[in-house]
Formats: sequence, C-alpha cells, structure tokens
Amino acid sequence: MSMPRLLRHLGNVRLLGVKELWSLWRDPMMLVLIVYTFTVAIYTAGTAMPETLQQTPIAIVDENDSALSARIAGAFYPPAFNAPVRITQAQVDPALDAGHYTLVLVIPHGLQRDVLAGRGPSVQLNVDATRMSQAFAGSGLTQQIVAGEVAEFVQRHRATPAVPVELAVRMRFNPTLSNVWFGALMELVGQVTMLSIILTGAALIREREHGTIEHLLVMPVTPTEIMLAKVWSMGLVVVVATFLSLHGVVLGLLRVPVEGSLGLFFAGALLHLFATTSMGIFMATLARNMPQFGLLVMLVMMPLQMLSGGMTPRESMPTWVQWVMSLAPTTHFTELSQAILFRAAGLSVVWPSFAALALIGAVVFAVSLRRFRRAITRMA
Repeated sequence: MSMPRLLRHLGNVRLLGVKELWSLWRDPMMLVLIVYTFTVAIYTAGTAMPETLQQTPIAIVDENDSALSARIAGAFYPPAFNAPVRITQAQVDPALDAGHYTLVLVIPHGLQRDVLAGRGPSVQLNVDATRMSQAFAGSGLTQQIVAGEVAEFVQRHRATPAVPVELAVRMRFNPTLSNVWFGALMELVGQVTMLSIILTGAALIREREHGTIEHLLVMPVTPTEIMLAKVWSMGLVVVVATFLSLHGVVLGLLRVPVEGSLGLFFAGALLHLFATTSMGIFMATLARNMPQFGLLVMLVMMPLQMLSGGMTPRESMPTWVQWVMSLAPTTHFTELSQAILFRAAGLSVVWPSFAALALIGAVVFAVSLRRFRRAITRMA
C-alpha cells in the first residue's frame, strides 16, 4: 500500500472516530451510564458490600441478670456488632418478624448457677436466616464469643492456651484484609469490559436506528475504516474514564494503594479494549435493536465476570471451565490487573497475559470485521 493511500485511510479512520465521539456527546443516557459506572458503581463495590461481619443488629434476652450474663452481653461491640439491645422474651418473635435484628441471644434463668455446678446449660440463639451473610458469619462468631466468655469465667482469668507450634501469619499484598482494596479495583476491571462492549455496540445500533449507516455506505470509506473508527473512539472514552476513576475514586476517595506500574496496566487495558470493542461490534450485528443488544450483553457479561477469576480463583473451578475461559480476554486482563495493581508485577511476569490478549484481540477483530462486512452488505 502506497503512503498517500495509507494516509487517506488513516484520515478517514480519524474523522469517522471524531464523528463517533460527537454522537456519544449528544447521547445523554450514555454519558450518565459512563459517569455512574466509573464513580458510584466502583465506590459502592468497595464500601457497600463488606465481606466481613459489620454492624450486625443483635438483641439479648437476659433472664439471668448475673455477672456471667453481663460479661456475655458486654462482649458484643462494634464494628462487628451494633450495641446489643435488651428485650424481653415476648418481644423476640415480633422483632424477628419485623426484621429489626439478625441475632437474638436468649440467656436462660440460672445460667451462672448451672455453669458453676457443671450442669452444661444451653443458651438459645435465634437467627434471621434471610440475611445470609450476617446470619452465617454472625452465628459462628456468636458461638465463639459465648463459649470463650463462659470458659474464662469458669477459669477466673483470661488465658491463651499454649500450643506446641506457633503459626506466624503474614498477609501479603493486603495486610489489613480490607475488602475495599479488592472490591474497588475488580469492579473497575469489570466496568472496563462492560462499557467497552456497550459503547461500541450501541454506536453501531444507533447508526442503524438513525439511518446514518446508509450515509456511510455511499461514502468512499471501507468497512475496515468504519470498524476501526468505532474501536479507537470508544476505546479512548473508556481509557479516559478509567484513568479519571482510578485517580479520583480508587486512589483519591477510597485511598486504595496501587503498587505496580499504571503505565503497564493501561498498556494491558488497551490490548483488552481492542478485543472487547470488537466483541461489542460483533454482538451489535447479531441484535436488531437496543433491547435485544441489552439482553445479549447480560447473557455474555455474567459468565465473563463470574468465571474470569475476579470473583472466584480459577483454580477452584472445574477444569473444562478453566479451559473455556482461557479463550476469553477478561480472564487474561483480570490476571494481569491483579498482578500489576496488587503485587507490583513487571512485564517479565505478565507478558503471557499480554501475548494472549494480543492473539485473542486479533482473532476477535478479524471475526467481527467479517461479520460486520456481511451485515452492511445486506444493508446496502
């Protein structure tokens, strides 16, 4: 290809991409979606869904009124529990029915006397099992607290049993085990995938619905130029939004430390966007309108996010799932993102993920281009 012809193709791609950016700017709903997904969605993913027990509402029915029951009641304190509320036995069922408490601990009459006499009394714990996360973790922690306080009361002192081997635990990459670090960054990775697919697919469907695709077909532009324009313009929007979200929300508002090179991370993001934007165009050629495209995005995004290793380690999945997901770009983008952002890995560690993304992106782009050519040929 001669240099003038190459420059003409590049000029067409640039102008068509600028047109896509102007079209996006005039679409307020898409702009709201971009702002929401890279601000509110990331902030809530890091803060609104804690994986550890936090602020669990608990009530106590104390029919013993002894030193032991007071000791047990005083062992429940923030941040794992709210301050225990003392209620009567008659209030237990109505309070649970109304959803006021997750846990209601009933301390029976004569508990301290029976404990000192060695009779082995029972303490009842009522759990609202509809609150799954708090019910599962809270019931286990409550049993440990009650058993520990009773044992120390009987021994008359707090003592740590001696063990023959001491286990020294060292938390790497997240010393405080803060779910904010993991939740915010993995949500950002997921939003990069989702927005890149939605923006490019919506751009093509918008052209079809507005009738401007016919205008492009009569212009001296090729299908490759049209597709490349949508890929670079929508990819640029996602990269800019990711950069602003990473610095404004993740690093600024949530104060999540990022250990690795942001330049290396964005290099991997560009390769990932090359594949996902092409996927968006391919899916848009299958859908006839935006509602169909939205349903198709949901069908594709759920397995991509759940099985890529961002929510559950891939090693715990069935072998055939691991093999299938190795063909998905989100798997390799999640791997390199975790390695770079959490473990400060360099190119010598993440280059296999880069190579896989480049290969998958090339294949997806070629398949999408072929499908796109056939689709606009039918339109013509």
